[in-house]
Amino acid sequence: MSVSAGNVETIRGIFAAINAGDIEKVLATMDPDLETEVPAELSAEPDTYHGREGMRRYFSSFQEAMEEIRFEPECFWEAGERVVVSVTLTARGRETGIGVEQQFAQLWSFRAGKAIHIRGYATLVEALRAAGVERS
Repeated sequence: MSVSAGNVETIRGIFAAINAGDIEKVLATMDPDLETEVPAELSAEPDTYHGREGMRRYFSSFQEAMEEIRFEPECFWEAGERVVVSVTLTARGRETGIGVEQQFAQLWSFRAGKAIHIRGYATLVEALRAAGVERS
């Protein structure tokens, strides 16, 4: 299995753990120096989250506002040790009960088999461009 194929499987496992509510399992796959960027076009509260504590803070704040949260990875593009993934997020507002669906893409970078950097993009085209991948 190639390095990036292993990274794709790691990402699949991370999304499965997120959907199961097992944040500690998610964090075990992250490098301690992880940096996660959530830009303004994807969130009312854009931020950059640092390390495992930053990821705990991200999930905690998201779970305060939303319930029935599901991240569904759809397609993967390998770019060396980086991977682009298109994702559909569905959730329900905790206070409003209103369902939401958002499609976006992420560019994942790895170091020694652990996620070291995750950057969200509003469109797949932007994420693929950032990774230097030609979409066929």
